[in-house]
Amino acid sequence: MTILLLADHDNATLSDQTAKALTAAAKIASAAGSDVHVLVAGKAAQGAADAAARLTGVSKVLLAESDDLANSLAEPLAALIVSLAGSYDTIISAATSTGKNVLPRVAALLDIAQISEITEVVSADTFKRPIYAGNAIQTVQSGEAKKVITVRTASFSPAPQGPSAAVEPISTAALSSELSRYVSDALSSSDRPALSSAKIVISGGRALGSSEKFQDVILPVADKLGAAVGASRAAVDAGYAPNDWQIGQTGKVVAPQLYIACGISGAIQHLAGMKDSKVIVAINKDEEAAIFQVADYGLVGDLFDILPELEKAL
Repeated sequence: MTILLLADHDNATLSDQTAKALTAAAKIASAAGSDVHVLVAGKAAQGAADAAARLTGVSKVLLAESDDLANSLAEPLAALIVSLAGSYDTIISAATSTGKNVLPRVAALLDIAQISEITEVVSADTFKRPIYAGNAIQTVQSGEAKKVITVRTASFSPAPQGPSAAVEPISTAALSSELSRYVSDALSSSDRPALSSAKIVISGGRALGSSEKFQDVILPVADKLGAAVGASRAAVDAGYAPNDWQIGQTGKVVAPQLYIACGISGAIQHLAGMKDSKVIVAINKDEEAAIFQVADYGLVGDLFDILPELEKAL
């Protein structure tokens, strides 16, 4: 049997989250002695399919194109995956908005239990995943004939490029659904790197006090470093930062090379979203703040003095 990886893409380009999920899929394939096929479902998605075919570890790319698949709605995409499921013993995806939207529906239609947000592959049927906001790691062994899995991509490095695999178009008949319809996209745009893939992230907490302070002290440092900007839930709830900046258990999970936490106390909810960062720098005037327990480097002081000095020195 073979593994089916659902690609995350915007039709034109392949998300780097897919390359990270492929690393997990390849480890399962190696343990089981099987191959990995990648499903690229969309419309005019040849570019994404070609990018998937160039990833090491992919033996075949399935390209499904139709109007019903153009916007990754859960119902038609899940129906397509279920129609293919007979040829696969593992169906896997990155734990992105698409993966979280589609794979639980696939698992329900197949009447099997999903294994969510794995961070380590122990064997072909055994995985590790965080629970209790990352305070405990659960080892899960599946006895299901088929497995449906999402991958916390912050725990895996992206698969490199290699020899190009074959791209095979497949039929997409009878996928339309009356349960939902695409209306429009309302997307934020930024010249800064995306949080999920940035190598450097600088985040602010409630101690910033206002959105204006975010603009005054966080963004200049981010611009100098070429960093993405994040925020704690408290800062987002207070209106200091937009929703898509939130990092934590109910926000985004990141694992950059460098994470700078400014005025963030280190609540469990926030740590769940950034504790896998390679180097963590904490700036806080409270020397007892919990963030210092996970930080590699800690600077006790007023961030309104420290950040402008840092920006000048860069």
